[in-house]
Amino acid sequence: MNWLRKEIGYDGWRLDFVRGFWGGYVKDYMESTEPYFAVGEYWDSLSYTYGEMDHNQDAHRQRIVDWINATNGTAGAFDVTTKGILHSTLERCEYWRLSDGEGKPPGVMGWWPSRAVTFIENHDTGSTQGHWRFPSGKEMQGYAYILTHPGTPSVFYDHIFSDYQNEISALISVRKRNTINCRSRVTIIKAERDVYAAIVDEKLIMKIGPGHYEPTTGAENWSVAVEGRDYKVWELTRK
Repeated sequence: MNWLRKEIGYDGWRLDFVRGFWGGYVKDYMESTEPYFAVGEYWDSLSYTYGEMDHNQDAHRQRIVDWINATNGTAGAFDVTTKGILHSTLERCEYWRLSDGEGKPPGVMGWWPSRAVTFIENHDTGSTQGHWRFPSGKEMQGYAYILTHPGTPSVFYDHIFSDYQNEISALISVRKRNTINCRSRVTIIKAERDVYAAIVDEKLIMKIGPGHYEPTTGAENWSVAVEGRDYKVWELTRK
């Protein structure tokens, strides 16, 4: 790994099936190789009752957080909890799922955002394998969520070269322009049946879902930065 890092020029590691080995071993490797970035794939089933996803997924995200903690925070982990919750949210039009019992994001990003790598699709779930495809036609709502929220969002390679390319690029530009980062602060404004809205770092507001939401204007003025089918993002502009 040091040869790959120093001679070949790799900047980081993507660790597969980390449920299969203790995070403490990962800590040793990370401290020895000092990557710029490292993420593990801790894949686990979410909690269901009679075939319906439970609202409370604390046990699921706790297992991911426990693995991150075992690495002493030297590696992050894919936020599988958030992906699963987004599936049920969008498939069932239940946007209330995007707020946990404490009014925070219900995935790993709600507990340890600096180590949460958010995603909506990867080579296993989508593409030619399709083991757990994101709800069809609602991918941009997923990206509007992860690209405006804390955590480190990742964009699926196939989507970069799809019809979503321009919309994804616009959301990335908004994130960069407003310096939204893995430790940004999110305040949930609405999490109801058909709409979710949140303000991030007091300078960006987003909403997803078919329901209505518009920010109020007062001392602050909000202008539309990007919008699409069932999603909208506003930026703060001073009057």
